[in-house]
Amino acid sequence: MIGPTAAQHEFELADTEFRFISSLVYGHAGIKIDSGKRELVYARLAKRLRALGLDSFVVYCERLRGDAGELRQCINALTTNVTRFFRESHHFDFLRESVIPELVEASVARGRRKARIWSAGCSSGEEPYTIELTLQECPQLRDWDVKILATDLDTGILAKARAGIYPESQIEDIPLALRSNWFRRGTNRHAGLIRVHPNLQQRIFFRHLNLKDAWPMRGPFDVIFCRNVVIYFDKDTQRTLFNRFADMLSDPGYLFLGHSENLHGLSDRFQLVGRTIYRKMH
Repeated sequence: MIGPTAAQHEFELADTEFRFISSLVYGHAGIKIDSGKRELVYARLAKRLRALGLDSFVVYCERLRGDAGELRQCINALTTNVTRFFRESHHFDFLRESVIPELVEASVARGRRKARIWSAGCSSGEEPYTIELTLQECPQLRDWDVKILATDLDTGILAKARAGIYPESQIEDIPLALRSNWFRRGTNRHAGLIRVHPNLQQRIFFRHLNLKDAWPMRGPFDVIFCRNVVIYFDKDTQRTLFNRFADMLSDPGYLFLGHSENLHGLSDRFQLVGRTIYRKMH
């Protein structure tokens, strides 16, 4: 169980406040919080109450009604950020072996040598950095105009992504050649940490974005990674999001989802071409 038992609760999270917080988070971010997440909500938001010096969830909910900054902190606290380098490695194999050659072949007809990739829900940055590591292994993209947009709802986790600093243990699964070329080990008080090489960060642009809001970018994107994000949305929100992704993708373009996600019954604008890999249909 996450958090203390009901008998140990420092604050009372009554049904009224739980429903208010759930409704607010759903309305702002599209994240569905059911009753099974009540202990998680308590555990994470009780920390906010302590940090703010508040004595009840009633007072905290009043704060949320009029404080956009605290609403953002609340959503940051309730979002889950679990990721790692080369997570679901078959996605990056497909990107390197299938998508990039197709882009290179199409560049002749398109008359442009550029690639645009979006990591939607980039969390602490491992995904966009892995995308760039994969592209660095594609010599046919040398001298191409490549940009990777990395967005997330959580402003705090975006700061970590931009910094590109991680525990050294997180790169153990990365091939040795890539580790030595693209990561720098910390020394002295930074021992045990690694930092992404600045050259790996040059083509990645981190931005805050709520997927429910209007999107400022125009696209089109050749590839969109949105992995382990839509599982937090209800079906109606998922349908809307997948339709917007299709509109934002080039023709053809690719959508990569997480291992437990799929488009079944949600969109007819994509064709399944691999494990949780979808190609936009003409």
